[in-house]
Amino acid sequence: MVNLSSFSPIHFLFYSLVISLSSTIICGGIETDHEALLKIKSLITRDPYGALTSWNDSLRLCDWSHVYCGKRHRRVTIIDLSSQGLEGSLSPHVGNLSFLRTLSLGNNSFQGAIPQEVGRLSRLCRLYLYQNKFNEVIPTNISGCFNIEAIVLSNNELVGSIPKEISSLTKLSFLSLFHNKLTGGIPTILGNVTSLELFSVSDNELVGSIPKEFSSLTKLTFLSLFNNKLTGGIPPYLGNMTSLEVFSLKGNPLGGTCDNRHKTGN
Repeated sequence: MVNLSSFSPIHFLFYSLVISLSSTIICGGIETDHEALLKIKSLITRDPYGALTSWNDSLRLCDWSHVYCGKRHRRVTIIDLSSQGLEGSLSPHVGNLSFLRTLSLGNNSFQGAIPQEVGRLSRLCRLYLYQNKFNEVIPTNISGCFNIEAIVLSNNELVGSIPKEISSLTKLSFLSLFHNKLTGGIPTILGNVTSLELFSVSDNELVGSIPKEFSSLTKLTFLSLFNNKLTGGIPPYLGNMTSLEVFSLKGNPLGGTCDNRHKTGN
């Protein structure tokens, strides 16, 4: 307990200033989240089920549909707008949601770019943008999401290469990029992501060989590489990876022989 009677006028002024600044920071944070969500709404051109109807000033931010706030700071931690029939693009203002942990926009019709500003979400754990129409490159600065555990960008129209910067994500366990238009090779440096349990890049246009560095992925249980243009043979280490339960290499001109443990993978 603070004994105010022992405070000098200077101490009291300093204490009051700290309390005032703390209140300002909290209110400012909420206002930042409020503005960011309205900017996100402004770029959504179709909302057939009224998912965003409550996103207005008549309700408190944390009472908006599909928005969840943390109990402690009352900041936005989850946005779940999956399967809402939404059309439009994703606003760069999403990067201002600094407490966001889950962004789930799967099974909609978002198009254009995944904003570079996503890389500012240092608390983000789960990024679910699957089954949309995103059609530009995967942002390289996604490496700024250093707490991320799951990146699911499958079933889009993404182009360019798999960013080697993903290799710095030490908590990443789930990386799904299947059914896009990705080119180039599989970055060998991804073998450093020893937390990986699932890696799926099927149905792309990837070339080169399966990295020998993947032998370091001792937690990998699911490996799906089918329907690419991979060459260079089937690495013998695959047969020695005791953690690997499911893998598919079909549809690649690899050469050699190997019994796939998975025949219809994603």
